[in-house]
Amino acid sequence: MTKDPLVVFTPSGKRGRFPAGTPVLTAARQLGVDLDSVCGGRGICSKCQITPAWGDFSKHGITSAEGALSQWNAVEQRYDDKRGLKPGRRLGCQAQILADVVIDVPPESQVHRQVVRKAASARVIEMDPATRLYYIEVDEPDMHEPTGDVERIARALSAQWGIEKISTDFSTLSLLQPILRKGGWKITVALHNTDTESPPRLVAAWPGLHEGGHFGLAIDLGSTTIAAHLTNLETGVVIASSGIMNPQIRFGEDLMSRVSYAMMNPGGDREMTAAVREAIATLATAIAQEAGIDPSLILELTFVCNPVMHHLLLGIDPVELGQAPFALATSSALNLTAADLRLTTLPASAQVYILPCIAGHVGADAAAVALSEQPDRSEDLVLVVDVGTNAEILLGNTSRVLACSSPTGPAFEGAQISSGQRAAPGAIDAIRIDPATKEPRFRVIGCDLWSDDPGFAEATAATGITGICGSGIIEAVAEMRIAGLLDSKGLIGSAEQTGTARSRPEGRTHAYLVHDGSADGGPVITVTQGDIRAIQLAKSALYAGARLLMDEMGVDKVDRVVLAGAFGAHISPLHAMVLGMIPDVPLDKVTSAGNAAGTGARIALCNLAARRQIEAEVRRITKVETAIEPRFQEHFVAANAIPHATDGFPELAKIVTLPQVAFNAGGGGEDGGRRRRRRG
Repeated sequence: MTKDPLVVFTPSGKRGRFPAGTPVLTAARQLGVDLDSVCGGRGICSKCQITPAWGDFSKHGITSAEGALSQWNAVEQRYDDKRGLKPGRRLGCQAQILADVVIDVPPESQVHRQVVRKAASARVIEMDPATRLYYIEVDEPDMHEPTGDVERIARALSAQWGIEKISTDFSTLSLLQPILRKGGWKITVALHNTDTESPPRLVAAWPGLHEGGHFGLAIDLGSTTIAAHLTNLETGVVIASSGIMNPQIRFGEDLMSRVSYAMMNPGGDREMTAAVREAIATLATAIAQEAGIDPSLILELTFVCNPVMHHLLLGIDPVELGQAPFALATSSALNLTAADLRLTTLPASAQVYILPCIAGHVGADAAAVALSEQPDRSEDLVLVVDVGTNAEILLGNTSRVLACSSPTGPAFEGAQISSGQRAAPGAIDAIRIDPATKEPRFRVIGCDLWSDDPGFAEATAATGITGICGSGIIEAVAEMRIAGLLDSKGLIGSAEQTGTARSRPEGRTHAYLVHDGSADGGPVITVTQGDIRAIQLAKSALYAGARLLMDEMGVDKVDRVVLAGAFGAHISPLHAMVLGMIPDVPLDKVTSAGNAAGTGARIALCNLAARRQIEAEVRRITKVETAIEPRFQEHFVAANAIPHATDGFPELAKIVTLPQVAFNAGGGGEDGGRRRRRRG
């Protein structure tokens, strides 16, 4: 008896025998091969493109010869004439299997395309979005068989796609009749499905075959900034990224000040909720405009945020988060709509997924970092630090993961710094100080030249030199320590003590002059004693949180450190170590993950299984509460020294020798010392 033709699909390696005349798309579906199609095999969407491979394939045990597929047909010719097919490509819905054949499914024809997160690691995101598009042909209404349009859409989905049951979002219902009639009873619908137990929800529709794509927003709602990535939900490609300042800053720069505002001002929480929702709606419009798409095509959003931002986004008073036991209204993942959050610039039916929180002070942003960096799958002990106004810290490996939050404050972002500013063109973001001459050289955002390079003045003429941002102040303080301008306690020496006129008296303390632009009407940029103190407080909170997790884990060292966050991506590992921001490890074991929380939001946007994964993982993470742990204060005090009062930082000592200097707190010299003693 003659056997049916054998078809082997690559790269999956799936194989099976099918009767001659079976379309390639049909064989792929029956074998579970990852081959896309939106039009239901009608030859009009082109998503099922395949490439037959000819020759002997000993690995597969078959010979694939030309003639194994049916001849090129009129449907393929029409598509090729209108839009073009790459040489050798066929449409899987049109090409029929006639003999043994090897079929390659190119990446652009795969539903679960892989996207490499180049900014963080060479790890892939498998595309499995909750919202998908389906093209259907719907029966026209018949007075002899009275059924509603929704019911006939459901019948078409069942017959043409095997989707047995759907629900309809209320806001979409009123739009269906004109869409159906405009499309001549041929429409594309968007179905959203978050689990296997509930029927998919019809959230959008277009007349005819919709090829304009559908998109999602992955949003990292931070205390200081709101960052969004506009993502194509068919390919996983980020087509635009943008961010704005969180307007809640006007109610307080840090989280507890916003909680206090809600406590002290009746209705204050509602003010902050309205402000952040309006900002998100505005950002959505702006990013759609930047990408050249209609905001109505944004059908899904994912949010990651700390617990206070989480509650204010949802319209929940955050007062309970400001006092023990720091109770969340809910820690579970949430599925909502844009209408629920009153995001008026987006379709009311746009689906919203908010990642779960870990605990009262460790939120969905930390969960997103865990999803992105996966410390639970690390064989070595990894410390992941998401640096921001409120730092989220994870420590773990395959055996256990711990988490805590540290109130670092806004100093790392340039706030509370005398010449500080947000990262923007003209801001100093890198600095080096010559240990011998004590002279600085620096670089500003928007220019690749250093200040002592030829052409620097001309290159920065448009932006000017406007201030110093977070990464700049980190490097400035560390460089001052390396150059001997700063002692281990954080005191700036006088001109006599340091040997440079750049150390200027400022009241009873001193400041270091980085740049004097006053001759041209620009600012005088200095690092003051108050700036040093602000950085000391911030870095001490960060280190103490990490150290607390290490105590809980019962270790004195970690194997590697990952710096996350938009700010963390710009921190020099050497300068972070000199400051004592992070525990002592070899510098080659300190890496950057970029905006890991934003990446986690994008993973959740693109992959349903990832949502289930993080929902399970947060229940296994052990939360350590810094606010009530006495050892936190001990570690905090010791960490005030630069780099640390008790930790010798042996790995750092292999690379740089920190000078052993000590300066008087009172203005320098004997007189300053006498004033300090009299005050004491």
